[in-house]
Amino acid sequence: MAVYTPLSLEDASVWFDHSYQLGTLQTIKGINSGIENSNFFISASNQGQVTEFVLTIFERLSQQELLYYLELMQYLANQGLQVPKPIQDRQGQLIQVLKGKPATVVTKLEGGPISEPKTPHCQAVGQALAKMHLAGQNYKNVQINLRGLHWWQQTVPEILPFVQPEQAKLLLGELQAQEVFFASSEYSKLPQGPSHCDLFRDNVLFKQTPAVELSGFFDFYFAGTDKWLFDLAVTVNDWCIDQASGALQQNLTSALLKAYQSIRPFQTEEISSWTMMLRAAALRFWISRLWDFYLPRNAQLLTAHDPQHFERILRLRILNHAN
Repeated sequence: MAVYTPLSLEDASVWFDHSYQLGTLQTIKGINSGIENSNFFISASNQGQVTEFVLTIFERLSQQELLYYLELMQYLANQGLQVPKPIQDRQGQLIQVLKGKPATVVTKLEGGPISEPKTPHCQAVGQALAKMHLAGQNYKNVQINLRGLHWWQQTVPEILPFVQPEQAKLLLGELQAQEVFFASSEYSKLPQGPSHCDLFRDNVLFKQTPAVELSGFFDFYFAGTDKWLFDLAVTVNDWCIDQASGALQQNLTSALLKAYQSIRPFQTEEISSWTMMLRAAALRFWISRLWDFYLPRNAQLLTAHDPQHFERILRLRILNHAN
């Protein structure tokens, strides 16, 4: 998240009162984590009770694309999953227009992110992700992962002029390897459905209690219909690594995968595809971080992520696969 579209309390109050029946807007504060949309914590007073929400102004996505994400979040929340629930406006719609851009208000989850996960955190995330995958099986809408293979193929040529020759060789070589993998019969057999596709540590909240208690997943705006194994690989590549080196920590990896499979056991094709999918997940985020770093957009409160982090991860996953 970031702030590309500045918003004053006065402007937000007029829009909020006109659009929603949630009371009087009291406060607004920009959120500086993430890089895609303009996000704000807001609070509203209604009959003496103050409630917090999250307001998002979408900088890239169309209203049609947004409907998939918001209706998915609404569906999962109605299924009892711990995700933010979009708030309907006065006309019963999930999308409004603010500053000429699509916008929405969702419920705010409790708690905060965990910067250094331990085994219980990884277990909780693994179980919750498996439950989310199974709960989404009956969600009827379909939208491909917009940051999937097609986007990689489009974006790599844009970033090649900025990288070193050895990086270009790695990018092109791994992209080719993934094209072969995605075209394989083994890949076609992998189960799929609605997937978060961006379940990093900062997109999961835990309640501030002595016991480990997961509060929920949020930021579904990279979600899509994808292979569940890809969603899991993205998660493991962030939750289960040594941050300095990118190496997988076996105890955390084992804890998350076992917890996930206690809810949804792997199919045979998923077991044999695991190492290749870890590479795919690393490539996806190396490409996007290179793109954000070399071709940035202007934004308040924006800090681009280090692209080298996922370059290191990709090199390690390729090395581990070869061994």
